[in-house]
Amino acid sequence: MKAKVIAVTVAGALTLGTLAVYAHEAGGHGPGRFMHGKWGGNALEHLTKELELTPEQQAQVSPIVDQAKPQIRAIHEEAMQKSRAVMENAGAQIRPLLTPQQQAKFDAVRKAHEDMLNAMRDLHQAKQQ
Repeated sequence: MKAKVIAVTVAGALTLGTLAVYAHEAGGHGPGRFMHGKWGGNALEHLTKELELTPEQQAQVSPIVDQAKPQIRAIHEEAMQKSRAVMENAGAQIRPLLTPQQQAKFDAVRKAHEDMLNAMRDLHQAKQQ
C-alpha cells in the first residue's frame, strides 16, 4: 500500500511539475512572461501598453527586448531538458519498486501525461500560426 501511495504521489508531482512548465510556455505567468507567454510574444507592445512608454522609450526598449529574447529562450530550453531528465530518472527508479499492477497504472498515467503535453504543445503551435 505504501508503494502505491508513493507511486501515485510521484506520478502526480511529475505531472504537475511538467504541466506547470508547459502552462507557462502556453501563456502562464512567470519571471519571463514579458518575453513570451501571457503577452503572446510581443513584449514591446505589452510593455508600451502597461507602462505607457513614449515613442522614444519604445525605441530604447526594443533592442533590449530583442536581445534578451533568444537568451531567455535558450535558458528556458536548457531548464526544460534538465527537468525532463530528472523526471525520467525518477520514474526509472520508482517503476521497479512497484507491483505489476502499479507499474501498469504508472505507465498509463505517464502515457496520458505525454498525450496531454503533446496536445497542449500542438494547441500552442496552432495558436502561433
